[in-house]
Amino acid sequence: MKYDFSQIEKKWQDIWAKNHTFAATNDFSKPKYYALVEFPYPSGQGLHVGHPRSYTAMDIVARKRRMQGYNVLYPMGWDAFGLPTENFAIKNHIHPEVVTKNNVARFKAQLQGLGLSFDWDREINTTDPDYYKWTQWIFLQLFKKGLAYKKEMSVNWCTGCKVVLANEEVVGGVCERCGSEVVHKVKSQWMLKITEYAQRLIDDLDLVDYIDRVKVSQKNWIGRSTGAEVLFDTTAGDVLKIYTTRPDTLFGATYMVISPEHPYLERWKDKIKNYDAVRAYCSDAAKKSDFERTELVKDKTGVKLEGVMGLNPVNDTEIPIFVSDYVLMSYGTGAIMAVPAHDERDWDFAKKFSLPIIEVVKGGDVQQAAYTDCDSGVMVNSGILDGLSVDEAKKKITAWLEEHKKGYPKVNYKLRDWVFSRQRYWGEPIPVVYCEHCGGYVPLPESELPLRLPEVASYEPTDNGESPLAAMDEWVNVKCPHCGGPAKRETDTMPQWAGSSWYFLRYCDPHNDKELASREALEYWLPVDWYNGGMEHTTLHLLYSRFWHKFLYDIGVVSTPEPYQKRTSHGMILGENGEKMSKSRGNVVNPDDIVREYGADTLRLYEMFIGDFEKSAPWSSASIKGCKRFLERIWNLQDVLVEGEGYSPELESSMHKTIKKVTEDIESLKFNTAIAAMMGLLNEISERRQVTRGEYKSLLILLNPFAPHITEEIWEQQKFGGMLNMQDWPEFDEEKCKDETVEIVVQVNGKIKCRLGVPVDISNEEAIALAKAEPAVQAACAGKSFVKEIYVKGKLVNLVVK
Repeated sequence: MKYDFSQIEKKWQDIWAKNHTFAATNDFSKPKYYALVEFPYPSGQGLHVGHPRSYTAMDIVARKRRMQGYNVLYPMGWDAFGLPTENFAIKNHIHPEVVTKNNVARFKAQLQGLGLSFDWDREINTTDPDYYKWTQWIFLQLFKKGLAYKKEMSVNWCTGCKVVLANEEVVGGVCERCGSEVVHKVKSQWMLKITEYAQRLIDDLDLVDYIDRVKVSQKNWIGRSTGAEVLFDTTAGDVLKIYTTRPDTLFGATYMVISPEHPYLERWKDKIKNYDAVRAYCSDAAKKSDFERTELVKDKTGVKLEGVMGLNPVNDTEIPIFVSDYVLMSYGTGAIMAVPAHDERDWDFAKKFSLPIIEVVKGGDVQQAAYTDCDSGVMVNSGILDGLSVDEAKKKITAWLEEHKKGYPKVNYKLRDWVFSRQRYWGEPIPVVYCEHCGGYVPLPESELPLRLPEVASYEPTDNGESPLAAMDEWVNVKCPHCGGPAKRETDTMPQWAGSSWYFLRYCDPHNDKELASREALEYWLPVDWYNGGMEHTTLHLLYSRFWHKFLYDIGVVSTPEPYQKRTSHGMILGENGEKMSKSRGNVVNPDDIVREYGADTLRLYEMFIGDFEKSAPWSSASIKGCKRFLERIWNLQDVLVEGEGYSPELESSMHKTIKKVTEDIESLKFNTAIAAMMGLLNEISERRQVTRGEYKSLLILLNPFAPHITEEIWEQQKFGGMLNMQDWPEFDEEKCKDETVEIVVQVNGKIKCRLGVPVDISNEEAIALAKAEPAVQAACAGKSFVKEIYVKGKLVNLVVK
């Protein structure tokens, strides 16, 4: 009987779609399971074989949980606003809306072709006004609570996309989207105050089940540190505030550095004698990305401010102030104290500009190199701190600063507020107007949402940095909803991350036109039980969505403090050459080609069998053929099927062990070993050359989450009754999973001499006696006396002889 995968897979995909087989119910009395994959961005390139790894993993979990009696929500939708679509539209002269429609259709067809059990009844799209109405609604709540605000600030400007980027969107000094140079510009931007939630975003990681590397990436990005804010007087009369984690080294501060964007530079314009040189330096710094400016290995540059000095607060010594691009206005206060004796970057700078280097933590020759191994040590050249340990000195100097009103304890975060506006067309309109009479920005009434994105003749970015919407006078000029006077709409749009920061909530109740989602639905489905996605999104999307969810929790919209109970990440599928798949490397594998040649079931199985789910693995054209042969062998078991609804005595233990293994491995991401267990069971069945109906049914159910099409077809052909995916997941008997014998190692003086199969419940005396009876052991012990005889149950016998 031939296994014609192409006809079988199309048949079952049509059946599942027609019957809405995988739609979650509104029966909130049943136990629920919410499995989620990252909101995909539908690009023109479509899927490559790396994508199905995440989707299939959660599909396996969803299918298994359905058969275990859960009401499963496994939804899919489209994160379709943003730069990639707009850039493609501009390049190819196609409206972004048309591009989005085409890309979504392509992605959806590919996903459906993989047999993924998504609940398509709940499909959402961020560009749908019925969806972004609620994105705008959330923004208004943030605005009303003071967490959305507008600010003049230095921003990352992509010279290619002509758009402002968040810090997280700048990778290696260039735009992560287009690869163009990123420079700094001062612009008025909408900001979201994510820093208000910094500590909670750290603390609440204790409430969730995230893999360690995800938690670490979150904490590192937030970057909590403890130290002191120190007030340095200046000869200009202003106080220069700095943040340091090492207030104990204040006596070693021999100069200060401020950011090129620091507002004091403009204030001190008349006092700085070399202002032209300072301004020229600042202009050059604006052309560099934060990455370039903070590279440790780069040559240190700067200009000394002639005419203004700082005063070290612990000894009132005058110290020079420099402007240098390695200090960022976006971190801390935009100014630092420099302790060259104990910081390599400061030491390099001090050497270049012939500045004093004063040792304050004993150890090393600080004139030859910075002594940085000083977390513990003894203070020297530090007045009141001399002889104290570093920890003692930190406490004493912080108390002294506070007592003398020259500083205070401070907790700082590397996390910056979220730059939320983009000067582009393809994004959610920001629902506020600017009214001179009302003195600022006025929110639209919620009844006027959604504020729809208008049709425009040109959606290309402007050279003056304004959104294309700014040219639409009829759309821009409106009446103020508060006073009725003349007002202007905000023409910046929201960033791509806006719609993807809350999509998991809308899945709970996607057709609700009265609220974001009903309270009943949110309380039932949340938190997401298991969320899987790429590691590349564990600082961006994950942080932003946790922030939005916490805000919605605070205003009573959701009832859980965290959105996702469990967060895992999959390893990448690499090219056959072991490198990341990319068109430039010529190693991209198109899943459509694999499905045509081997079938969706083979691709699904191979994606899970390729290696440890959390680790990267290279694609192998040879190995995928082995997965296809395995499925063909499963198909051919129909030729040796015999009557019997139970398990044969010879296979009973193996059946229960395999059920246990597959059940547990799915939940612990060990998909490859679950498949290996089924392969082992198939080998045992093949040796017997027959399989009972009961054995075949259980094996097909276990395999169904991995290879749903072939298993459904076999189930139907053999008239096992109903649809396979509606069956109960098989149970295992723990007692029947226990081995009757176990292999143990026998060692003499720590060296392995042989291995023995012994009964699981063998006594210490019996195990040692059997070990001593082995010829290899007798030879090793001949003429010697036994000093120790040890049996470690189920593992080894160790004999010590002399």
